[in-house]
Amino acid sequence: MSKPSSGATSAAEETAAPYPNMAFCQKMHCAIHLPHQESLQVELFNQIAAELENPSLYRHLRDAISGGMQTGASPALLTEDGLKAMENKLAAELEELERKVEEAKESAGDMEVMDARLEIARFAAKSLSEAEALEAYQKVIDLPKLSSGKKIDALMESARVASFYGNSKKADNFIEQADKLANEGSGGDWDRRNRLKVYKGLQFMLHRDMEAASKLLLDCIATFTCNEICNYSDFIVYAILTNMLHLPRPGLKKHIIDGPEIISVATEIPQVINLVRAFYDCDYKTYLRSMVEVEAVLMKDRYLHPHAAFWMRELHILAYKQFLDSYQSVTLQAMADAFGVSPDFVDYHASRFIASNRLSAKIDKYGGVIVTNRPDLKNAQYREMIQKGDLLLNRIQKLARVVDV
Repeated sequence: MSKPSSGATSAAEETAAPYPNMAFCQKMHCAIHLPHQESLQVELFNQIAAELENPSLYRHLRDAISGGMQTGASPALLTEDGLKAMENKLAAELEELERKVEEAKESAGDMEVMDARLEIARFAAKSLSEAEALEAYQKVIDLPKLSSGKKIDALMESARVASFYGNSKKADNFIEQADKLANEGSGGDWDRRNRLKVYKGLQFMLHRDMEAASKLLLDCIATFTCNEICNYSDFIVYAILTNMLHLPRPGLKKHIIDGPEIISVATEIPQVINLVRAFYDCDYKTYLRSMVEVEAVLMKDRYLHPHAAFWMRELHILAYKQFLDSYQSVTLQAMADAFGVSPDFVDYHASRFIASNRLSAKIDKYGGVIVTNRPDLKNAQYREMIQKGDLLLNRIQKLARVVDV
C-alpha cells in the first residue's frame, strides 16, 4: 500500500506556499538545541543566504546558536554589511512587486489584484521577517472580494509563518479564524477541514492537550494530505504517541498496531513502532529499551522536544499502570525482573508516581511488595451523584425563597 504522502496530492495542497519550509524549521531546531551540529549549522546558514535570501532569519539563527558554531572548520558567517546588501536587494524586489499590485488595481480585475498580493505575501514568507510576512498576508485576507476558501488558505499560511518562528499564540489565532470560516462559511470544503484538523492537532500537542490531539490526528491517518506542515512519517509518530496515552487496548490494536497506513511507514520510524508493539505485547524489558531510543526522537522534533520530560514520565506511568492492573499485589523483585531493572529503580519511580496520585497503589517497603489500590468506581459515582443532588436541592430552595418574596 502506498503512503498518503506519496499518493495524489489535494488541490489545496498543490497550491500551498512552499515557504516557510517546515522541514527546514525542523533542521533549525536540531541545529539550535542538539549538541555537535556544526556541519548542519553551516548547511543552514548557506541555505538561508543562497536559497531563502532572508537576512532576518540569518540573524535569528546566528543569535540562537550564540557562537556555538565551530567556524574554524567552516566558511565565515556573512557580515552585517553583507546582510544589509541583501536587504537592499530585497527592498528593490518588494518595490517591484508592489508596483505590480498597483498596475493590477488600475488595469486588471480583482483576481489579478489577489494574485499580486499573494505573490508579495509568499515572497515575504520566504525572504522577509515574521512581522512583514504576517502583515503581507493580512493584506490578502483584507481584500474586499476574497472568497472564503482563499481566505482560509491565507489564514493557514499565516499560521505556518507564525509556527515557523515559534509564535504559538498567533498560530492559534489564525487557526481559530480559519476553523470558524471552514465550519460556518461556504469555503470549508472537505479537504480544507481535513488539513485544519492536522494544524489543530499539532497545536494541541504544543499546548500539551494530548487527548484532543490524539482524536484529531487519528482521524487524519488515512486521509493525510498536509505535507506543507509536516511529512507523513513525522505525523504518524505524533499520532502513535498521543494515542498510546488515550486509546484503549482494542483501539490501539485496530488503529495503530494493525493500521495499514502505519504499517506502510513502520520501517521509517522503528523506535516508535518497537515502543507501541512492546507495550501492547506487555514486553516491558523491550519497552524500557525502546523508551531510551524514543527519547532521541523526542529531542529532535520541534513539537515533541518542549515536552520531552512529560512524554518520558507519561510513557513510564503507562507501562507501570498496565503491569499493575494484572495484580492485586506483586513483589518489587518480580516487577523489576519484568522490566529488566533493579528493585531500587522500580521503588524509586513507583513511589514518585504514587505520591503524585498517578498510580493507585502503595508500597510495603518492609515486605518488598506493591499492593494495588483500585478505586471503587461505583461508590465514587454514587458519592458524586449525592454531592450534585445536594447542590441542586440548595439551588432549588434558594430559588423558592426568591419566588415566595
